[in-house]
Amino acid sequence: MTAPLLPGATIGIIGGGQLGRMLAMAAARLGYRTIVLEPQADCPAAQLANSQIVAAYDDEAALAELAARADVITYEFENVPVAAARRIEVQTAVFPPPLALEKAQDRLTEKRLLNALGISTADFRAVDNDAALAEALAGFGGSGVLKTRRLGYDGKGQRVFRNATADDCRGVFDAMGGVPLILEALVDFDCEFSIIAARDGDGTKRAYDAARNVHQGGILRSSTVPAGLAPAMAEQARRATFALLDGLDYVGVIGLEFFALADGRALVNEYAPRVHNSGHWTEAACTVSQFEQHIRAVAGLPLGDPRRHGDCVMENLIGDEVGNAPDLLRESDLMLHLYGKAEARPGRKMGHFTRLSKG
Repeated sequence: MTAPLLPGATIGIIGGGQLGRMLAMAAARLGYRTIVLEPQADCPAAQLANSQIVAAYDDEAALAELAARADVITYEFENVPVAAARRIEVQTAVFPPPLALEKAQDRLTEKRLLNALGISTADFRAVDNDAALAEALAGFGGSGVLKTRRLGYDGKGQRVFRNATADDCRGVFDAMGGVPLILEALVDFDCEFSIIAARDGDGTKRAYDAARNVHQGGILRSSTVPAGLAPAMAEQARRATFALLDGLDYVGVIGLEFFALADGRALVNEYAPRVHNSGHWTEAACTVSQFEQHIRAVAGLPLGDPRRHGDCVMENLIGDEVGNAPDLLRESDLMLHLYGKAEARPGRKMGHFTRLSKG
C-alpha cells in the first residue's frame, strides 16, 4: 500500500471549473494544499485553491511545473490531453490513470471497452462517411443517435434520426465536421440514472446510492435519491461499475450513466473518469461527499462510508436561474452551492442546490 499523503502535501488539479473548485474545498478540509492548472485566470477553482498556473493544458513548461510542485495530480474533466497526463505521470502520480482518460475520450473505444468487460450498452456502429451512416441506420431500423466520437458534452455534437432513409444521410458526415462518428441505437428506456463510485490503490471499492436523472436540452436538470430502481437493477449497475473500476485499475471517483429498461436490464450510456454532476447531492446528503471521497482515494487515505443520511433532490442552476439564490435560501433543509462564475450565459451551469428530506 502506498503511504498516504501527510497534511500539508500538495494536490495538483488540471482544470479550473466548478468540479475543481469543489475538489479544492474537500482537499482543504483534509489539510492539503492545491494548485490548479487552467488557462482562464480567476477561474472557479482558483478562487479557492492555494495557487494557479495560468497556461494551456498541453503547455509543456506548465505541466513540468505542476509535476514539480504537486505530490499527486488529478483532473476535473475528461478532455485533458492524454499525452499531457502520460508526460507528467513519469514524474508524479496521476489519478485516475491516463488509461481511463484515453478510453473515455473516444466513444467507440469506450463502448468496446465496456463490452469487453461484460458491461451491456446500446448497439453501436462506427461511422466514417455518409454511406456508412446509411448502412448503420438501416441496421437499426432507420433510427439512432449520431455522435462525434471525441469531445462533445451536454448534448453537443449529436444528431437524432428517426425512420431515416439513405437520402437523409447525404451530407451529414461533412455537416458533423467530417470527424469520426458513432451511431448508437435508440433505446426505449424508463429512466436515466447514474452510479457514483470510488476505488483506492488497494482495490477497495465504495458506491453511493443510484440517482435518477432528468435531462433537458442535453443538460442535467435534476438528480433524485433514492432513484426508485428495483433492487436487482441497482445491484446490476453496481456490479458493472465495480467491473469497470477493476478493469481500468482505477483510483479515484467515477460516474457511470445508465438507461433503465422495462425488461429489467441496465445499459451503460457512458462513463466519466472524474467526480460527476449527478453526484453533487452527496455534498448535502452524505457524511463523505464524492469530492472528499476522490481526495481520499488519490491521497491514499481510507475511503469513507458512502451511506446517505436522508433523501434528496439536487437541481442545477442554469444561466439566469442563479438569480433565484436569495429565494432559495429562505427554504429550510436546502444546501446551495454557487460556482463563482462571473457571467450567467444560457446553458451555463452557475450552481446547484440540494433539498433534503427524511427517508
